[in-house]
Amino acid sequence: MKNKLSRRDFIQNSLAVGIGISMTNPLSVFAMQKEQQMRLGLVTYQWGKDWDLPTLIANCEKTGFLGVELRTQHAHGVETSLNAIQRAEVKKRFADSSVTCVGYGSNFEYHSPDQAKLRENIEQTKEYIKLCKDIGATGIKVKPNTLPAGVPREKTIAQIAASLNEVGKFAQDYGQLVRVEVHGPITAEIPNMKAIFDQVNEKNVKICWNSNDLDLAPPGFAGNFDMLKEWIGDTVHVRSLNVEEYPYQELLNSLAGINYKGWILLEAANEVPDRITGMKEQLKLFNGLKANIKTK
Repeated sequence: MKNKLSRRDFIQNSLAVGIGISMTNPLSVFAMQKEQQMRLGLVTYQWGKDWDLPTLIANCEKTGFLGVELRTQHAHGVETSLNAIQRAEVKKRFADSSVTCVGYGSNFEYHSPDQAKLRENIEQTKEYIKLCKDIGATGIKVKPNTLPAGVPREKTIAQIAASLNEVGKFAQDYGQLVRVEVHGPITAEIPNMKAIFDQVNEKNVKICWNSNDLDLAPPGFAGNFDMLKEWIGDTVHVRSLNVEEYPYQELLNSLAGINYKGWILLEAANEVPDRITGMKEQLKLFNGLKANIKTK
């Protein structure tokens, strides 16, 4: 049987031939080029929540978004209920497009004092890690949501960290990252997130910076970023770049300062007249921020 090139491979090969690059290992060349800069992708969250998978991929291609994080329970329908053939079809859809399936955005959390609920979240995380591998993604997003009242903070922090270590160790066998969103009214406080990661020892468990208002709390953005920068992985969430009062230029400057080469994922919630136009506008703004990056 002849090897069939995916659409993405065909485009990359054609470009490489056009500029005279040896095709001995073409994907490594383009992987290297892609890894040299931050890229913009979409979290389905609000703007993509009602698009089925073909529409989602087509709209990302149309607007220049290079990747997507599939948020759970959205119209794309990518869940663990898919059988092996359906999972392979999802993987092929992305492979045949110019859009990367960055990962899966779950709601799994590990702070509950109810040990049955905790175990359910851990075991379900493992099932979705298997899904991530099957669809060609590279990681799953999870989150802490709070530190429950009536439980010593240090106990819950240790429980969250231990849970992350367990799912992280499991994910290694599937070649997946565990991306921990800085999330929740208490756990999004940067010192609490640091306290969790001080106890995380699995190297594939990383922080997904979430561009929260709490990032600006004392000691300020720079001090908070410094507290977590050693654990930042390959995903960062941002809101609309022209709506939220957030220092996005400082964020990109800081990311460039740690040689960040991952995804900037748009998690927009604001209403816009036309989402396609809105996405194109966000890409233009993002490219402007990249062009103005200054590092110390």
